Amino acid sequence: MRNVLCAGLLLGGLAIPLAVWSDEGDRITIDNFKFGPAALTVAKGTEVTWLNRDDIPHSIVMSGGAARSKPLDTDQTFVYKFDKAGTFSYICGLHPAMHGTVTVK
Repeated sequence: MRNVLCAGLLLGGLAIPLAVWSDEGDRITIDNFKFGPAALTVAKGTEVTWLNRDDIPHSIVMSGGAARSKPLDTDQTFVYKFDKAGTFSYICGLHPAMHGTVTVK
């Protein structure tokens, strides 16, 4: 899967991109105390990137201790490569009410 984020400015009917990013992995955005998407499905071997867009720190804690990020400040990322099939749950270590899953096929 490939995700692309494009932010732009509409000026006189002309769209001007301000920021575009794309890569071979998938991204989960952290914004307004939510993971988006909260449920993501990827192929085995995919690198998933979490990007913090909130103005406060968040962290990623995978169930079973598979991975743990340091606290991510605004615009910082955490990358994890999923090498095994299954469904992996995670939470924000700083705000445990925030949760999501990555399903690997």
